[in-house]
Parts: sequence; structure tokens; C-alpha cells
Amino acid sequence: MSAAELYTKYTRVWIPDPDEVWRSAEVIKDYKEGDKSLHLKLEDETLYEYPVDLQGNELPFLRNPDILVGENDLTALSYLHEPAVLHNLKVRFIESNHIYTYCGIVLVAINPYEQLPIYGQDVIYAYSGQNMGDMDPHIFAVAEEAYKQMARDEKNQSIIVSGESGAGKTVSAKYAMRFFATVGGSASETNIETKVLASSPIMEAIGNAKTTRNDNSSRFGKYIQIGFDKRYHIIGANMRTYLLEKSRVVFQAEDERNYHIFYQLCASASLPEFKDLGLTCAEDYFYTSQGGGTSIDGVDDADDFEKTRHAFTLLGVKESHQMTIFRIIAAILHLGNLEIRAERDGDACSILSEDDHLNSFCSLLGVEHSQMEHWLCHRKLVTTAETYVKSMSMQQVVNARNALAKHIYARLFSWIVQHINKALHTTIKQHSFIGVLDIYGFETFEVNSFEQFCINYANEKLQQQFNLHVFKLEQEEYMKEGIPWTLIDFYDNQPCIDLIEAKLGILDLLDEECKVPKGTDQNWAQKLYDRHAHSQHFQKPRMSNTSFIVLHFADKVEYQSEGFLEKNRDTVYEEQINILKASKYQMVADLFQDEKDAASTAPVGKGTPKISVRSARPAIKAANKEHKKTVGHQFRNSLHLLMETLNATTPHYVRCIKPNDEKLSFRFDSKRVVQQLRACGVLETIRISAAGFPSRWSYHDFFSRYRVLMKKRDLCNNDKKQICQTLLEDLIKDPDKFQFGRTKIFFRAGQVAYLEKLRADKFRAATIMIQKTVRGWLQWVRYKRLRQAAVIIQRYVRGHLARRLAEHLRRTRAAIIFQKQYRMLRILRAYQRVRSATITIQAFARGMIVRRIYHKILVEHKAITLQKYTRGWLARTRFRRVRAATIVLQCYYRRMKARQQLKALKIEARSAQHLKKLNVGMENKVVQLQRKIDEQNKEYKLLNEQLSTLTSAHSSEVEKLKKELLRYQQSHQGDGNQLVSLQEEMEHLRLELEKAHGERKVMEDSYIKEKDLLRKRISDLEEENAFLKQEKEELNSRIVCQSEDEFAQNTVEENIQMKKELEEERARYQNLVKEYSRLEQRYDNLRDEITIIKAPGHRRNPSNQSSLESDSNYPSISTSEIGDTEDVMPQVEEVGMQEAAMDMTLFLKLQKRVRELEQERKKLQTQLDKKEEESKKSQVTEVKTEVTSEQEDFAYNSLKRQELESENKKLKNELNELRKAIADKATQNNSSNDIQDSYNLLLNQLKLANEELEVRKEEVLILRTQIMKAAQQKEMGKNMESIANNARWPNSDKHIDQEDAIEAYQGMCKTNQLLEAQLQDQRREHEEEVEALKNQVDAMKEEMEKQQQTFLQTLQLSPEVQVEFGLQQEITRLTNENLDLKELLEKLEKNEKKLKKELKIYMKKVQDFQAFQTVVPAERRQRECHMQVAVQRKEKNFQGMLEYYKEDEPLLIQNLITDLKPQAVSATVPCLPAYILYMCIRHADYINDDQKVHSLLTSTINGIKKVLKKHSNDFEMTSFWLANTRRLLHCLKQYSGDAGFMTQNTPKQNEHCLKNFDLTEYRQVLDHLSIQIYQQLIKIAEGILHPMIVSAVLENESIQGLSGIKPMGYRNRSSSMADGDSSYSLDEIIRQLNTFHTIMCDQGLDPEIVQQVFKQLFYMINAVALNNLLLRKDVCSWSTGMQLRFNISQLEEWLRAKNLQESGAAQTLEPLIQAAQLLQLKKKTSEDAEAICSLCTSLTTQQIVKILNLYTPVNEFEERVTVAFIRDIQMHLQERNDPPQLLLNFNHVFPVLFPFNPSSITMDSIELPASLNLEFLNKV
Repeated sequence: MSAAELYTKYTRVWIPDPDEVWRSAEVIKDYKEGDKSLHLKLEDETLYEYPVDLQGNELPFLRNPDILVGENDLTALSYLHEPAVLHNLKVRFIESNHIYTYCGIVLVAINPYEQLPIYGQDVIYAYSGQNMGDMDPHIFAVAEEAYKQMARDEKNQSIIVSGESGAGKTVSAKYAMRFFATVGGSASETNIETKVLASSPIMEAIGNAKTTRNDNSSRFGKYIQIGFDKRYHIIGANMRTYLLEKSRVVFQAEDERNYHIFYQLCASASLPEFKDLGLTCAEDYFYTSQGGGTSIDGVDDADDFEKTRHAFTLLGVKESHQMTIFRIIAAILHLGNLEIRAERDGDACSILSEDDHLNSFCSLLGVEHSQMEHWLCHRKLVTTAETYVKSMSMQQVVNARNALAKHIYARLFSWIVQHINKALHTTIKQHSFIGVLDIYGFETFEVNSFEQFCINYANEKLQQQFNLHVFKLEQEEYMKEGIPWTLIDFYDNQPCIDLIEAKLGILDLLDEECKVPKGTDQNWAQKLYDRHAHSQHFQKPRMSNTSFIVLHFADKVEYQSEGFLEKNRDTVYEEQINILKASKYQMVADLFQDEKDAASTAPVGKGTPKISVRSARPAIKAANKEHKKTVGHQFRNSLHLLMETLNATTPHYVRCIKPNDEKLSFRFDSKRVVQQLRACGVLETIRISAAGFPSRWSYHDFFSRYRVLMKKRDLCNNDKKQICQTLLEDLIKDPDKFQFGRTKIFFRAGQVAYLEKLRADKFRAATIMIQKTVRGWLQWVRYKRLRQAAVIIQRYVRGHLARRLAEHLRRTRAAIIFQKQYRMLRILRAYQRVRSATITIQAFARGMIVRRIYHKILVEHKAITLQKYTRGWLARTRFRRVRAATIVLQCYYRRMKARQQLKALKIEARSAQHLKKLNVGMENKVVQLQRKIDEQNKEYKLLNEQLSTLTSAHSSEVEKLKKELLRYQQSHQGDGNQLVSLQEEMEHLRLELEKAHGERKVMEDSYIKEKDLLRKRISDLEEENAFLKQEKEELNSRIVCQSEDEFAQNTVEENIQMKKELEEERARYQNLVKEYSRLEQRYDNLRDEITIIKAPGHRRNPSNQSSLESDSNYPSISTSEIGDTEDVMPQVEEVGMQEAAMDMTLFLKLQKRVRELEQERKKLQTQLDKKEEESKKSQVTEVKTEVTSEQEDFAYNSLKRQELESENKKLKNELNELRKAIADKATQNNSSNDIQDSYNLLLNQLKLANEELEVRKEEVLILRTQIMKAAQQKEMGKNMESIANNARWPNSDKHIDQEDAIEAYQGMCKTNQLLEAQLQDQRREHEEEVEALKNQVDAMKEEMEKQQQTFLQTLQLSPEVQVEFGLQQEITRLTNENLDLKELLEKLEKNEKKLKKELKIYMKKVQDFQAFQTVVPAERRQRECHMQVAVQRKEKNFQGMLEYYKEDEPLLIQNLITDLKPQAVSATVPCLPAYILYMCIRHADYINDDQKVHSLLTSTINGIKKVLKKHSNDFEMTSFWLANTRRLLHCLKQYSGDAGFMTQNTPKQNEHCLKNFDLTEYRQVLDHLSIQIYQQLIKIAEGILHPMIVSAVLENESIQGLSGIKPMGYRNRSSSMADGDSSYSLDEIIRQLNTFHTIMCDQGLDPEIVQQVFKQLFYMINAVALNNLLLRKDVCSWSTGMQLRFNISQLEEWLRAKNLQESGAAQTLEPLIQAAQLLQLKKKTSEDAEAICSLCTSLTTQQIVKILNLYTPVNEFEERVTVAFIRDIQMHLQERNDPPQLLLNFNHVFPVLFPFNPSSITMDSIELPASLNLEFLNKV
């Protein structure tokens, strides 16, 4: 492809810029071959001519299409070069705030200098198990890739984290280790992962310091190996350290600090345990105050020190060792503050013996004060002849002191690392490991010394390993796809490495110069110039003779040779070390014992120590310190060992980038970033990829993306691979620009951009065509609209003119009409006046005529009325005469007919048959007639008596009145004179009365007037009062409304809070249950492992040992009664003391009660024996007595007995009514007449009751006579038997044998005997009832007499006293009744106890009999067969109980639980095992066997747990046992006897309730078990659905052709991708949900639980899909939103189809729905921002911003979301108080609520299928 085709108008390019490194521009004129310049337009619209080198033909870099900008992987860019990489990183970092980006196999991490919420546990779980290319770039994705490859390939892995100081290496390594600790947590209780994480604060305290570039810079390198076992759980770790910067202990540059531990210790010096250290603030010490500031903003040194001490404790460092460590650190600080004084000419110096710091130093380290004072200022010189001591100068003493301080700190550092490794060491064999290398990146400063040289040397080695690995991966990819392999020229830094480490290289010459006695840095530099002057990687500076330049892979660096020899030698005087070896503190002495030992991985640096973390092969002890290994040599050896380790593992690279030097959050300095990209090898990776085929597409994706470029005839071919080949051959003429692999198409750099350009041109042309057509259509529509408007205007104008003409005509016509009407009105009024006068005259005349007529009619009507009544009276009298005559005739006629009929009946009555018929019912009639006659006689007698009493009373009254009349007459004669005086007094009194009446009238008038005035005043006051009340009510209503509103709000808030607290409490409770089940499972696993370890073979438990030890905490059953002590104690001995102790308290409480019941039992036993003897005698007598009465007589007698019983019941009811009536009358009536009436009524009713009783007695006598007749007939039947053989049968005509007839007759006799026996029983019962009724009547008579007496007494009392007396009587009556009821209740209880004890005795006998039966199995089988037959015969009376033997319980559990398959009971009643278990429990309750109930329930629970453990991944089995567990729990509640659970029971179901045991505690255990099963069910369902969610909901194209495919990077070709196709469709998820729903519904699971299961599953679908959406850039597009919304609607439709819309499952999808809508909404204006904020209420602010940042257009016609719009969204959402969590916790489980659903099935209707093999269960 020529440059003229690429550099056309509108093409965008990159040009160099001194400030921004690269700048974007647009070509405004097509470039032609030979042009000297390229015409460009910059982004600020300025024109620019870019000069073109014609010889090199160097044109500017082309810019990628906008659709590729912001890609997750830099290798997905079509143009791979430096400006494209820089721009892509800048867009992701600044606009989208994405700090991670892939670059092939490298993860580029840019330090945001801000804490981001992307490292929580939810993010770790989101990345766990995901393929690396599926999610957004993240350090967790790299860690997951390493973990997955280790598990899959069984090969060790390494993660190499490098970068500048302050780039975030340590934090990245820390997060990687956190991921491994979370995902690969230890399986044991050692918590090794916690210890691995705890090592970080210790290493940061002793190895990190503040620098000008970083506040927490690691001043050493470390390689941490995390070991895993075969199950890939963490078992241990090991740490190797490199290149500790010891010079920082004694020197810090400006604005830098020493190691953090010094400042932490000074900040905590005030603690009591640190008083002996003698420390003050950090500013007082030389070693901590050289950099100026001693504090870091936002860092609390004291708090960090507490974390460090806690980490020491967690890693097992003793408290004494910790104090020794702090003493050594404090001693170093005191050593730096020694006051050194020069003497003489400066050749000697001294330290005051009274120096406080020296005293503190010596006391803290436990060394001699005088020796240390001496040897700090002197040194020993050893020659061949003699040894002498020499004084040192001031500078030499300071250097020696600093060297000693560095050496002490280095030794302490090594000791701490060794102890960390010991704490992380494990004895378990390591299967594999993952190493995390946190090492410094390439460094270049203004002054570069020995440390920078070693650092850059290490980076050269790492870069070489990186290049080889990248080259190897590219080669493997090409060979896998069958692409021809050509060598790629890449930068090889082996010459630079040889320059450093080869023979006579830089390090070799440095070691050689160190061996020279008077070697100097200048001499060593001169040797370098002489040896390597002609090397291509070595240069000599022009202006310096002590510096040298090395051309590294990243940049050329100038090193200052000053100090190289001293740092390489690392000189420490042996005399000072020997003093420290003699320390009285053992730990201090041990630090310096191994000084001569060589190590492979010594921490080196500015004075690096010569000890290592890992022990290596010890070297031969040298005779002189001059022959020891130098620092450079040790570092080279450790680096070689590290490279061997890395080469033996699969490396993963993390390159940390520092975006700016000011540590500002999300600020991008292009110069600094480019410098680091060049140094860290990212651009080299890009260059290697660009040299080959960097762009790779699968055939399917290429076809989907570029099918618009294909021709119609090519699309007819079904082979997509052939179509793609044809298209590329047509579009790209150069065959070297692409290659066809087995599964992918490989493109050279720039070819994808060219294809994108062709695709965009095609779309642009199609767009222009569409726009042209649409615009033409719009213009045509506009023309038609204008034409229609003109026509309408014309129409309206013409209409206006026509309407104006019509208005004129209408007004003219109206004027004429007005004139006509006016004239008519004037004439009409004159006419009306004449007419009204005429009508008035007519009205008066007609009224007079009508009145005359009315009077005439009225008179006639009255005459007619008189005639009517007269004629009616005459007619009625005539009718009465006729009717009387007719009745007389009818009476005569009927009498005649009756006489005739009487004669006929008399004749007929003489016949015998008629007499027999009449005798059947005549007796009853006679009895009734006799009864009526008696009643009439009695009534007659009563009336006579009443009449006689009345006459006597009347005569007595008359006599009394006569006597009073005589007395009155006598007194009247004596008082005649007084009458006159009385009349005079009456007249006087009448006058006074008239006066009083007059005065009263006056008073009444005045009173009325005053009353009217008062009424007026009262009305006024009432009006005012009403007005005030109205105001008061209004105010009160307002206050009440306000208070109600506030109260309502408060109540709503309280309700919401209470609901939340309830949900949280329920969740905590279920989490505790879940934790308990997990611990129980863990305990079982550990027990299994212990048994396997102890005994590899099979061991059988003793038969008497319970296999249910884990469930021994189940509660004992609380029974209402307990057996005898003689029965209990053997059971206690059998079960054992452990189980007996559980019930001992109950036993002691009931022991006293048992003794009392023992005496009652003996008494009842004797009574029982008597009853048994009587029953035997009665049976014998019944056998002897034979009655052969006919069935008709028996039926008649039984019917008569039933009538008598009903009559007796009526009598009882009437007596009760009488009692109530008497009580009511006594309390209500006060007058004496009412009392007398009630008394008479009572007497009458009592008489009637006595008469009724007499009648009943007579009926009983009649029945006795009938029984005697039946006995006579029986004797006649016996006589007939004697002639049975000679007699001829009446039915002899029929062919019947005589023997058969005799057998029939004998059978009839037996039936007659049986009927006779029954009749006697009924007669006996009837007699007993009659006697009882007599007793009741007698009692009632006594009560009536008592009540009569009370009535007589109450008649003499006042009404109030009568009421009180009545109440007292009622109270006494009620108390008597209560006492009677209590006595009856006690009798019933005693009887119940007696029967229970008898039942226990019989059950014990049955058990003994069964034990005896076990000896003879054949007889037992035969007996069981007979029992089964008997059960089948009595199946119609099945009581809903199942009986089994104790030894059959394991078989029952095995057949019903352990070995049961859900398919075996699929065609039966749902939850059949639960019903069977309950029927067995009910029988054990029925026989009052608490041990059997306890054993059965315990075995059931353990059996269910065993099945669930065995089928831990079987959804059907788990659902089956969840349904059965809940049904068993429902049955225990429904039939518990608790009224709250029995409201929906039928009377038949109430008969099936438990009688003896309260199983409340077992219900609680089953409830816990249900929660465990539910959680396991959710776990299984989530495990099935989880792999399907992302593919089906987010990736699957439910709407074909909607989504577009974007170019992919290297990570989509990652080795972590599965070979097979793991994609799922939404239909598969729906099918799986249908399967779940069908299984749960078929197995009878409660609908409420089914709803909660799907609510949980839909929440998991929402959480997983939304989390993936928030972590994937490729799915955040408009088309994905459309697909997602369609998929969610399908799920909602499924919920509606299954009637699950009320389960709350649809509400859990709300965040995902809003996310889909957010992807589809317009995102430009502030109105759009407001709409998004109002719509997305279920999404948090972080989630909304994250989706907007991730939003990526699939096509170039879409627009990206601007940064300003995102800022606008954040401004609108500031008021929200959203949680800081970004991702949803998909492991969250809603608290489950188990409802109570009683069953409508009765136990007696359940049949046992034969397939269950439960033949040993017997129906009761």
C-alpha cells in the first residue's frame, strides 16, 4: 500500500512536539510521491507544513481510528508505535480513570496517587475464575492468570513487578499477594495467608522510607515465593531480599527520611515499656533529622508502630525479641549522636566517657563501655612482623561509626527476614509456588553511583529475559496457527550485560582494584577507559576523567566513580564487631556470629551486608578479610540465582508507571511517561509485535465486522473462511500484509486501520445515500405541506367572503321578521285582553252550574249507601238460615254413613288376621289414650281443687268485707257531728287555695320572664362557646394532623427500621446456622481424615456405640408421664450413664410423684382384677342364655329404648331451662306478683315433669311384659326342635337338603341368641339409665324444695337485699359445680394414668414376647404373615399410624432416606417420606415410647445430613429433601395440638394429633436443618447458573446483527482461554430455570420457598451480570444495552409465565435494567444528565460514573461520553449517600422465611407403594 493511498485528505497523523512529545494533526491535502512537505492542520486550527525527508521517506506516524482509542490492550491498535501507545494510555487514565492497561503480556499500571475502590473482596471474587481477556485489565486479572496456569499446567509462576520509585510497585505486589491469600486460603487453621499479609507492614517499616519521589518508597528488592499444596491452598511462603540501601541509615538527602521504623519508635517513646531506651523526638537525632522534615502528611507513625508490633506478634516473634529489636534500633540512633572531639593536629580524636549517648548505646547493646570508647577511635594494623594500634582521624572515626551503624542495621534487617521466613515456613511438601518479584526499575539521576549501577544491571538482566519470553510467545502463536515463521530483529542487550559481568568487565575490574592495597576510584576509572574504550555500549565523557557512560537498553547513564571501591568493599573494623559478639544479650551476639559465611542472596547497596536470607553452600573460611567476596560479586551471584528461578517459571509482567513527579492525582505528564515506557520495555514489546502480525482476527469475528465490504455473490457461500480469503485478496493486493492461520487471520501493522477506513467509506457512502433519499423525501413532504397550506388558505378566504354575504342577507331577513313580530304582538295583546274578560265570565257561570250538579250527586250517593247496607243485612240473614239447614242435613247423612261403616268394621274385626294386624300398634294407642284420659282426669281434679280453693277464698273475702262494712257504719254514725266542722274548714281552705293560686300565677309570670331572659343569655353564651369550641377543634385538628403526620412518618421510619433490623437479625441467624453447618462439615472431614490417618483399613464401631455422636445435643422429649422406677432404672443402665445424666433432673423431680402413683396403681390393679372376673362371669352367663326372639320385636324394643333416651334428654333440657328461668326471675323481678307468678309456673312445670316420669315408668313395665312374651316364644321354639326330624318343611317343594335346612336353622338360633344377648345388654343399660334419671329427678326435687324455701325467704326481704341474696346463691351454686367438675376431672386423670400404666405393662409384655419370637424366626415370619392379613382385613379402620420394630429402624432409614431416589416416589403423593415418618412418630407417641421417638427423629436428621453430604451437587436430591424436611416440620406443627397451628384442620385431622410428647425443640432442630438445606440448594443452583450468566445475558446475540465486533488484543488470545466453546444462550438459562422450577414444584416444595429461591437466583444473575458489565469495556455500548434489555424482558416474561412476579425476583433485576437503559440513553446535554440521575436510582454514583467511563462506541458514527458530561453527572449525584462499594456482592443471601403450610391430606388416606420395600411397617 503506497503512501499516496494512506496520506490522503482528512487522514490524521502524529508529529513530534517538544512539550507534549507527540501532537495530533490532520492532512488537508493529499500527499503525492516526491512532495517535500506534508500540509497539516493542527487541533487548534493552525496550519503546519511538515517537512518530508525524501531520502529516508520518513512520514509522520498515522493515527488510529477513534473506535480503537481507549482499548484495553495496546496490541489491539492497528498502528503500533509510541504516539499511539502514549495517547491510548492518556485517554484511559485521564478521561476514563482506568489505571490498568494491557500491552500484550505486560500489565501497565499507572499510579493514580489516589485511593480507588477497586481492590475490595467483591472485586477479588469478580476476577476469580475469569479468563484474563474477559475482564478489564487489573492486577487481580494477572494474579488469577498466574493462579490458573499453575493449577492447569502444574508449573511454577512468577509475577515480576518493576518500575521507578513511587510508581506503585510495592502496592501492586501487596494486592497480588492479597488476591492469592483470598483465593488460595489455607485449608487448615494455621492462617498462613494472614501471616503472609502480616509480613508487609514489618517489611515496610524496616525497608521503606520517604524519598523525594515517594512517601513510602521500598529501598530494597524482594522476591516472595508463595507455596501451594496439591489442592492449591497456601501452605507457606519464603522471602528473598536484594540490595538494601544501607547508606540511608546514616545519610538522607533534603526532604527525605530514614527508614520508617526509626520515626515510629521515636513517636512511641513515651510508652512505659520504652522508658529504658532513652529516646526523645526524631528531631533530636542526627540519623533522623538530616532530611529536614521528620513527618509525612496523613501518616501517624505511632499508629503504624502499633500495626508493626501486632504484625511481629502475629508472626510469632517473642516479646523479648521485639524489645531487643527496638533496643538495637534505639542504639543506632544514640550511636549517630556521639560527640567526637579532635586532638592534636587532627590525626587523632576521642569520645568523652561521660557521653550520655555512648552510655545508652553500650547499655542497650550490652557491651563494655571502655572497649567501645577505645575502638571507635582506634584501629588495629596487622603486618607480617607485628601488630600495632593506630589512632584514626576525625573523618575516619565518623566513617567507621557510620559503617558500624549500617552494618548493625543490615544484620538486624537480615535477622528479621530470617524469622519471617521461619514463621512462614511449613513442613508440608510444596507442590508448586507463585513468586512475586517487587524490584526497582531503571534509574537515572544527575549523580549516579554504585547503587544505580547495580539497579540498572539487574534491569538489564530482567529486560533480556523479558525479550526472550515475548519472542518465544510470538513464535509459539505463529507455529500454532501454521504461519510461516521469519526471524524478527529485536534489540538484544547481551553485549551490555557482557560489558558489566563478563571477564575483565566492569565488575571484574572493580573487584580487582579493591584487592590492590592502595587502589583508588580514579585508577579503576582509567582501567575502564583503557579496556572498554572501543565497546559500543561504553563511552568516556568529554569533560571528566572520573566518570563513565554505559548505554543501557533504556537510556545512556553517566556514573560517577567516586565511592565505588569503598561501597564494593563494605569495610567494617573487626575489633568493633568482636565487641558486639561479646554482648551480654544473646540476640545481639547472634547477629554477628555468621559474618564470614557467604550467601547467595545478600541484601546489598550503599554498604550492603554480606549475609543472606537463604542459606547457601558455605564458602571456605578465609585467613584474611581481604579475601572475602565483594558486594558486587555477591549481588551478581544472587542475580544469577534469581534469573534461574525466573527462567524455571512462567513469568507475568507488571510495569508500574509514575504519571508525574508532583504526586498529583490523575495528572498525566507525557514526557515522564514516555521516558518510563522506554525504560520498562513496553515499547520494545510493541516493536516486537509490530514487526510481525500484531492484529489477529478469528474468521467469525472478521466476517461479522467486515461483511459490509463483501459482495452479494460471495455471501452465498456457506464457508466463512473462504469468503474472508476472497475478500482480503480483493481488498489488499500485497499478500505479505496478511496470513491465513488455522483459526485466525493475521495482519501486519496498519492493515486493520486500512480495512476500517474502507468500512467507514462504505458506511459513509451508504450514509450519504440514505441522507440524500431522506432529504429528498423531506423536501417533497415540505412541498406537499406548503401546497396543502395554500389550498387551505384559499378555501378559508373564499369561505370568509361567502360568510360575509350570507351575514348581510341574514340581517335583512331578520329586520323583516322583527317588524312582522312587533305588529303581530300589538294585535295579539288586544286580542288577549278581550279573551281574558270572556273567560272570566264563563268561569263564574260554569262554576255555579257545576256546584248545583255536585249537590244533587251527593244526595243520591247517600241514598245509595243506605240501600247497600240494608240489602247486605237481608242477604246475610238469608245465608245463615240456609247454611244451618245444610249442616243439619250433612250431620244426619254422615251419621248414617258412619253407622254403616261401623257395622262393616265390626264384621271385619271379628276375623283373626285383622286382630293380629291391629294388635301391632294398638298397644301404643291404648297407652296413649289411657295417658290422655289420665291427664284429663288429673286436669279435672286440678280444676276442681282450684275451684274449691277459689270459692272458699271468695267466701272468706266476702265475710271480711261484710265485717269491715259494719265497722264503717258504726264509726260513721259517731262522726256525724264532725262533718259540719269539716265542711267549714274545707271552705276556708278553699279560699286560701284560691289566693295561693293567684300568687302562684304572678310568680309564674315573673318566673317565665326571667326564664326568657336567661334563655337569651344562655343562647348567646352557647353561641360564643360553640364558636370557641369550633376554633379549639380546628386548632386541635391542625395539631392532630401535624402530630399524625409526624407520628405516621415516625412509625413508617420505625417500621422500616424494624424490618431492616429483622432482616439483619434473620440474616445473622441464618449465617450462624450456615457457619454451624460449615463447622460441622469441617469437623466431619477432619474426623474422616483422622480415622484415615490412624487406621487405613476399615474399622467397625462397637455395636453399643452410637453413630450419631455429632447430634448428641438434641433435646430429650418432654413427656407428660413417666413410668415406674423399676422400669426406668434398667433402661438407664442399658443406655449408659452419659445419656442417663441428661434425664436425671427430670427423674429426680418425678420420683416423688411416682411413689404416690404406685399406691394408686395397686388399688386400681385390684379393681381391674375384679372387673376382669366379673366380665368373665358375664360372658359365661351370656353364652348359657339363649333367646330366640324375632327381629321385629327386637327392632321395636330398640326403637322404643331410643325414644325413651330422647325423652330423657328432653327432660334434662327442660330442667336446665327451668333453672335458668328461676335464676333470671330471681334477679330481674322485684314485685311480689311476679314472684308469685313464677312460683306458680314452677309448681305447674314440676307437676308436669312428675307426670311425665310416671308415664315413662308405665312404658317400662309394658316393655318388660313384651320381654316375657319373647321368653315364652323361645320355649315354644325349643319344643319345635324336638320334632324337627319328623316334620315336613314348608318349602319342601323347593329342592333343599334337610341337612342344609338344619344348619340354617341352627345359624338362625345362634343369631337369635346373639340378638337376645344384645337385648339384655340394652335392657341393663336402660335400667341403669332409668335409675340415674330417677336419682336426677330426686335431686331436682330437693333442689326445687330448697329454691322454694329461698323464694319464701326472699319475698320477705327488700329488693336490694333480694339481689344480693340472689348473687350469693348463684356464687354458691357455681362453686359447687366447679368442685364437682374438679372431682370429675381428677377421676378422669386418675383413670388416664391407670390406663397408661396398664398400657406400658402390656407393651413391655409385648416386647418380651417379641424378644422371645426372635429366637424362632420361622414362627415370627408366620405370625407376621397372619398380622399382615389381619391388617389388610382391618384396612378400612386404618388410624394413620405405622408400627415398626426397634431393630427395623436402620432399615427404615436406609429404605426411606439413605437409598431413596426422588424418581421412586415421583408418581405418589408429594413429600411421601415425610408423611411416612410422621405416621411412625405418631405411633411411637401413641404408645408413649419417648426413646423410640428420640431415636427415630435423631436417625432421620442424621440420615438427611448424610444424604445431602453425599449428593452435595445434586439439585434434585437437595430440593427433594428440603421439601420433605419442611413437610415433616409442617406435620409436627399441624398435629402438635397447638391451637394456633390447627385452625385449618378438619375434625378427622384433629384425631391424628400427638397426645403425649411436645416436640417443640425438635421442630427447632428441623428448622435449622431446613436453613442448611436451603443454603445448599442455593449454592448448587448458583454453581450451575454462574458459568452461564455472562455469556447468555451479556455476550449472546439474542437480536442477530445488532452488535458489532471490535478488534481484539493479545489478551483475547490468552492461554487462559478454554479450547472448547463455552458460550451459552439465554434459552439455555431459561431451560435451566424451567428445570429448577419443575423439580421444586413436582416435589411439593412450598410455593413461598420456590419464590424465595428464584428471588435469590435472579439477584445472583443481576449481581454477576452487573459486576461483569462494570469490569468490561467491550460490553459497555448501545448495542449491548439493547441486547441486555431484551434478555431481561425475556427473564421477566418467564417470571410472569410461572406466576413468580410477586416473589420480588423482578425487583432484584432493577439495577441491571437501569444499567441497560443508561447504555441506551442520550449522553450530551445537562437535561440528559438530569434524566439519567432521575432514572438510575438503583445504581450508585460510582456505578453510573464507571459505566459512563467504560462506554465505548462500536461504530465510528457514535460519539464518546465527554469528560464534562461525566463531571455534570457527578455534580448532580453529590447529594446521594451511596455506599463506596462499586460491585454487588453476588454471594449475598437473602434471609429465608419458611411459612407454615398445613396439608389437607389425612394420614389414613396415604398408601405405601411396594417399591419402597417397607413391608415391615404395619398399619395400625
